Amino acid sequence: MMERKVTKIQVQKKNPNRVNIFLDEEFAFGLSRVVAAWLKVGDLISDEKIARLKQEDEYETAMQRALHFLGYRPRSEHEVRARLAENEYDAAVIEKVIERLRELKYVGDLDFARQWIENRSTFRPRGSRALAAELKQKGVEEKTIEQALMEMPEEEQLALEAARRYSARLHGLDRKAFRMRLGGFLGRRGFGYEIIYKVVDEIWQDLQSEDAQYS
Repeated sequence: MMERKVTKIQVQKKNPNRVNIFLDEEFAFGLSRVVAAWLKVGDLISDEKIARLKQEDEYETAMQRALHFLGYRPRSEHEVRARLAENEYDAAVIEKVIERLRELKYVGDLDFARQWIENRSTFRPRGSRALAAELKQKGVEEKTIEQALMEMPEEEQLALEAARRYSARLHGLDRKAFRMRLGGFLGRRGFGYEIIYKVVDEIWQDLQSEDAQYS
């Protein structure tokens, strides 16, 4: 089995987290510093060891890219897979990264769906239909979506919260225009007709009561 000698390990100028490996006085390949930590000048390495180092390096760089991607906001497993695939990582490496991220609790579609619903319910309330469509677009499986939706707050309460925020823009409209504008808004947020009808009527009555108090 042919072996080559490590003659130089040089930190890359543009990326100090990676090093260039020189074998027999010639540049051979780059590695992350984590993977290269066990190498030292003078080591003899075989073609098999070189191949293994490159595989470990691909996994390490894919993991770092995934962690960076997750740093902005929670992601579904599908989103992480898609981002790594865009960067042309091997499918086996991607699955290994996903498995490790699961172990670390950095990904998990049920937790992701729960967080997504909680965030939407707090800041931009939506109906279950809209939430399901959003999560499906993120690549979350239908059974996982259904489980997460079972834990969401009462849909009518969410519709009321959304309607109260939006209704501030609708002062001065007559009943028909008010119903059309607010009903259309709630429909776009994925709420069902029965809930929309009830909520629109309740908000209209509240506004009329407020106007009567100040008139």
